[in-house]
Amino acid sequence: MPPPDANIARHLGLMAGCLPLAPALKIPRGRTRAGDLDYLTLSFAGLDAEAAAWQARLAARGVRPGDRTLVMVRPGLPLIAATFALFRLGAVPVIIDPGMGRRSFLDCVARSRPRVLLGIPFAQIVSHVFRRPFRSVAVRIAASGSLTARLAPPAGAAAAPAAPAAAASDLAAILFTSGSTGRPKGVCYEHGMFDAQVALIRETYGIAPGEIDLPLLPIFALFNPALGLTTIVPELDPRRPGELDPAKIVQAIQQENVTNSFGSPTLWRKIGDHCIAHRITLPSLRRVLCAGAPVPAALWRSSRSFLPHGELHSPYGATEALPLASISATGMAAAQEPPGLGACVGRPLPGIGLKIIAASDQPIGTLGDTRELPRGEIGEIIASGPVVTKTYDALPEATARAKIQGEGGTVWHRLGDAGYLDAAGRLWFCGRLVERVETAQGTLHTEPCEQVFRAHPRAARCALIGLSDQGRQRPALVVEASPKDSRESRTLARELRALARAHPHTAAIMVYFFHPKFPVDVRHNAKIHRLELTRWATTATGFMTDPKR
Repeated sequence: MPPPDANIARHLGLMAGCLPLAPALKIPRGRTRAGDLDYLTLSFAGLDAEAAAWQARLAARGVRPGDRTLVMVRPGLPLIAATFALFRLGAVPVIIDPGMGRRSFLDCVARSRPRVLLGIPFAQIVSHVFRRPFRSVAVRIAASGSLTARLAPPAGAAAAPAAPAAAASDLAAILFTSGSTGRPKGVCYEHGMFDAQVALIRETYGIAPGEIDLPLLPIFALFNPALGLTTIVPELDPRRPGELDPAKIVQAIQQENVTNSFGSPTLWRKIGDHCIAHRITLPSLRRVLCAGAPVPAALWRSSRSFLPHGELHSPYGATEALPLASISATGMAAAQEPPGLGACVGRPLPGIGLKIIAASDQPIGTLGDTRELPRGEIGEIIASGPVVTKTYDALPEATARAKIQGEGGTVWHRLGDAGYLDAAGRLWFCGRLVERVETAQGTLHTEPCEQVFRAHPRAARCALIGLSDQGRQRPALVVEASPKDSRESRTLARELRALARAHPHTAAIMVYFFHPKFPVDVRHNAKIHRLELTRWATTATGFMTDPKR
């Protein structure tokens, strides 16, 4: 008896059979005369037909099972339909963040060695201008069309071939990390991992077919057909998420009765602030999922006012392993601790193993080579489970540094994060290990320290950095603010110093910098590039405060 098919693309056909006329995708195309959003709507049956048309077209152009296919198309219909078509063909989509910077992007292309480029006209031009990174590309397919009629295969071409069955261990896609604290890496996803993610997300958040989702991170829209969710494509440039207009997002949520949304804390803080300023509530929303950075205390509190019938949740994980844990606004209220203990990210989800081990900057071969730390002690977070990926693409050294072999073939992923488990088994995030500050007196972690300073109204976004060499660094704080002159800067520095002195772990922070606009990741617009700020601080003006005041 053959093993069951694990191809993630099968979910679209199942939903097309169960909900053929239900809307699967709504793409904004302007405004009506009344000012309402006007959408191009595609049903699940229509999306299934669209994916079949793409499949036939790709097959006719010579795309084969196993072909790595660089996908450079716009969010919405082209991305979803073409990606499912590639899954059906047994090809491997390669998806890279469009805004990570030209050098990093081209490096990712070269390492992923795509045979096929599926892209908009601009992407095709880029592939010819920068020939060397694209030298592996043998097939180029334009992705400018958006309607099924335009995607019909050439006359006389064969119909879409049957989707090959996939084993759970078969390579499904290569998704690149954002590279916010290092070189972007291609994460190898197997079909079984996608299946496990769909099941875990559905069960954890009680998501039901027929709900309506507005994803503020385009790649998360790929899960929606498998979950039976209607996708409302937001009016948002994925290359510049920080320029999001909250009024447009709120209008879409209200008009379409959106029940679910995923976005970073930075984006949802903008939306929440807009709602509060205009006394708007979003009663249709059942849940908002915030990830990419710790959710600030102010957003946890304010979410109760604009989500009268819903709740804010924060899933914890990474591109390599998601979701691992989760906490809601209700759970956060029950987990309140004095400032300086990190950000609670909830309990491990079903099937997920979490451990805290003694931190190391070296590769770790097996779980037996680690030292597990007791509850309450900060160390390195590692995780195992069906959603944990096993390798990076073409980076054996990075794989060796990030993966630990457990018993029975289990793979543990090193998150690169510092944290601890409390007495109740909840996980607390304390920051990225690479961003910790090693002083002569001990180690300081970013999240516990920055929490103290966020109590100041002008330090909502701040960053702990270390000056000088590892092991004898001087801690300093950079605040995203623009004081009008040096006098105002000194006053603000003294106010921050007063907060620092009130807590033992921040008492040694005496130098303060002010930066007008923090460098952040493109994907979430939330992860602060602290290492870049450290380099900036070497030539910037810092304000030294009196250690006794």
